[in-house]
Amino acid sequence: MNIALWIVAALLALLFLGAGVMKVAQPKEKLAAAGMAWTEDFSSGVVKAIGALELLAAIGLILPAALGIVPVLTPLAATGLVVVMVGAAVTHARRKESQMIIVNAVLLILAAFVAWGRFGPWAF
Repeated sequence: MNIALWIVAALLALLFLGAGVMKVAQPKEKLAAAGMAWTEDFSSGVVKAIGALELLAAIGLILPAALGIVPVLTPLAATGLVVVMVGAAVTHARRKESQMIIVNAVLLILAAFVAWGRFGPWAF
């Protein structure tokens, strides 16, 4: 199970690292044109803040556990991603973007799995 938790954490880290870099590095208008229409509902600062949270979570999923420095940050990062995905699902529900809610739900379940495993039976 430890290997499964590492694999899921690594996949989540890669996904959120990419998503976070994109939100932090690109202007809101370019993100909206690239298919992230939800960015039109938020200010540029909020979109950048979401991206920064995703970057921090991606780092937090891997580095603390891998380096053995405050490893409790790993399940906390996963829990933070659960909260971010709840917010994303609510935003997509308000916009009636049901396909994106499914993506959010899958990512939420994966992040919850890592949080459960690392807080519980397979903690560091």
